[in-house]
Amino acid sequence: MSREEEEDTRTYRVVVNDEEQYSIWPLERELPLGWRDGGKQGLKAECLAYIEQVWTDMRPLSLRRKMEQAAGGDPPGGNEG
Repeated sequence: MSREEEEDTRTYRVVVNDEEQYSIWPLERELPLGWRDGGKQGLKAECLAYIEQVWTDMRPLSLRRKMEQAAGGDPPGGNEG
């Protein structure tokens, strides 16, 4: 860990975009466009540990959906009946 990371005492929040990709963002800053609060705040290491636990599939949501459709799964909002 670099000295800069060791001394980083800022509070961050976990953010998530529409593709269900995660990142961290300084708490005192306004959320960037296209991102929403991911439900966790804390030190950088705490937020990164949280992301590691919850972001288990790195593929963007749109890719996951296309792969499910190609595998014969029902498309989201598919036709029933």
